[in-house]
Amino acid sequence: MKVLNLQCVRQQHSFEGWFASEDDFQDQLARGVLECPLCGAQEIQKLPSAPRLNLGAAREREATPPDAMPAHPPASMTDMFAPADPAYQATVLRALRELVARTEDVGERFAQEARRIHYGETAHRNIRGRASAREAMELLEEGIEVMPLPAAAGDTLQ
Repeated sequence: MKVLNLQCVRQQHSFEGWFASEDDFQDQLARGVLECPLCGAQEIQKLPSAPRLNLGAAREREATPPDAMPAHPPASMTDMFAPADPAYQATVLRALRELVARTEDVGERFAQEARRIHYGETAHRNIRGRASAREAMELLEEGIEVMPLPAAAGDTLQ
């Protein structure tokens, strides 16, 4: 997994993107499927980034029971899945699997179903699915709480 620091050219919003490889990033960029999660702009640029070396993680791991969460959560999504801390990775994956097991996948209908639940048109239930950045922002503006998940959460964790 390659995590890149990205920015929309229009408003210079910075965000992270997760890709299988550099080629995957370049392919998505060329096809125009990348968009800023804040404003929906599709003109995206890659920012310079430095590799993260966590040389003290081995000592921390020895003192931490395998099922314990770290005292300090990661500073970024990049840190959350840093290979230097497999115990934390395992904990996050267990939590994501539990979330997937307790939610209904409504796929591309996520925004519509979230509104129907919020406005009482259908019974309350926990759902997950896919929404564009613009749809997510509109839901938040309506007071409907949404939370982004890693793209693979609904596909590979079940």
